[in-house]
Parts: sequence; C-alpha cells; structure tokens
Amino acid sequence: MRIPQLRMEATYAQLAISTEPVRLEITQPPAEMTIEQPPADMRIASVPARLTINQSQAWAAVNNKHVFQLLEDATDDGRQAALDYMERTAVQGDELMRIENGGDPLIEQAAANSEGPPLEFNIALVPPPFSVKIGYEPGRLDIDWHIQKPRIDVKAHAPIIRYQPGVVHVDLAQRPSLHIDVVI
Repeated sequence: MRIPQLRMEATYAQLAISTEPVRLEITQPPAEMTIEQPPADMRIASVPARLTINQSQAWAAVNNKHVFQLLEDATDDGRQAALDYMERTAVQGDELMRIENGGDPLIEQAAANSEGPPLEFNIALVPPPFSVKIGYEPGRLDIDWHIQKPRIDVKAHAPIIRYQPGVVHVDLAQRPSLHIDVVI
C-alpha cells in the first residue's frame, strides 16, 4: 500500500532595507571680541646719592690752605706770640725786681732771650692718614605704580545647527509562500 506523501515547497520572506543617513551640520560663527589694555600708571621719584669728599685737612697738612684759613692761622700765631712775650716779660720783670735774692738774672735772661726754642724733629706722613673725610648718603628710588585691568568685551554667537534625521525604509522584497502537494 502506498501511503500518500506531502510535498512542501516554501519560499522565505526577504526584506529590502534602505537607509537615508542622518545629516547634521553645525556652523559656529566666530565671537566678536574687543580687548583694550589701558597703560599702567607709574610715577618714579628719585633722590640722587650724595658723595662728599673733604680734603681740606690734607691740603692744610702740606700748607696749601685757603687764604682765609692762612689769615686765621697767622692771627692765632700772632696772638699766641704776643701772649708768650707778655708772659716772658712779666716773669723776667719779676726776676729783675728780686735781684737782691742773688743769682745772675741778667745773664740768664740774656742767654734765654738769645736762644730760640729747641728744634723738634719728627717723622710725619704728609698728608696724615685719615685726613681726607669721605661722607656718603645713599640715593633713594620710589616707584609707585597702579595696574589698570584690561577691558574685555565678548559677544558670543550661538551655533547654527541643521539636523535632518535619518530614515530607515523596510519593504518586503519577497513574500513568503508555502505550497503543499499531496503525492500518491
């Protein structure tokens, strides 16, 4: 006996997928910016340094003096010589007044008046050390400055965005089918 058989033929469904891509355009207009920097305000005040050199004592040691100093020295020397002479004359007058006490005051006075004072000899450095006086006052510099802040003005522009969404098309390219036959 023969048993009937079923014969089946099937075709599968096929999909057709097509896409349109997403389109995104972004443009950014540049910002408008202005920067202004005011100059700093600065004031400078200075006091110059001062150097003083006084060498009058060194010049005086080599007898190179100003005329007024020479006149003053001569006046002092003359005054002292007159005072010394008056003292010597008074002392010698007192000695002569007491001649009765003995001795030979006339001979002693004549010897003393005829001889000068003993000469002095000494080694000296000309000009003497530390005879030049040096004074120094340091200078001063005062700087006063003020910084000005920069003035910045920024005008930003929003970006321009163009967007087109993507599309996916799904179609049925082939329909599914099933054929069944009975074969005996």
